[in-house]
Amino acid sequence: MQNSYEKIMDIKGEKVILKSLTKELCHEIYKKYVADPMMTDQIYEYSKEKVDNYFNERTKDCNRKIFAITVDGEAIGEVQIKHINYLTKEGSLSVHLIGDSVKGKGYGTEAERLIIEYAFKNLGLNTLYADVVHRNTRSQHIMEKLGFKYVREDEMFKYYKLILKVFEEYKEGRYQKDE
Repeated sequence: MQNSYEKIMDIKGEKVILKSLTKELCHEIYKKYVADPMMTDQIYEYSKEKVDNYFNERTKDCNRKIFAITVDGEAIGEVQIKHINYLTKEGSLSVHLIGDSVKGKGYGTEAERLIIEYAFKNLGLNTLYADVVHRNTRSQHIMEKLGFKYVREDEMFKYYKLILKVFEEYKEGRYQKDE
């Protein structure tokens, strides 16, 4: 039985290439994944069955576009637009990198920028949302760097919003973060 997940062309950046997530790429990512202590206190253990279930569940969702982040042909994480609502032209950004070995090199930021451009240009969205765990200050900084505005917070997350106009200003170098 074929699922509704469509293969999308690669999205190429300077450092990373976003590839439509395949089961093989999903396993490659989660075999190397190390839980980030800035995100969770739980220990992650790879399980073929859990990764298969994760892949099958995510790729059947027609309101989600999910990509592997690759560098020099190696999968180092995933980035996705989820909760896509084509009527309201909104979606949510999510990114996971395999661990500290690939962080701080600009890969995640570039992957997020590429998928934001894809969401606005190819999916026709006008607004993106993101949430970040309180203690993940690195991701909070990246959200603001990409033009996301802080909206609110609860016990677990800080919530951000990015509108197309602000992102266009960011790309053109005209975006000024509110101080």
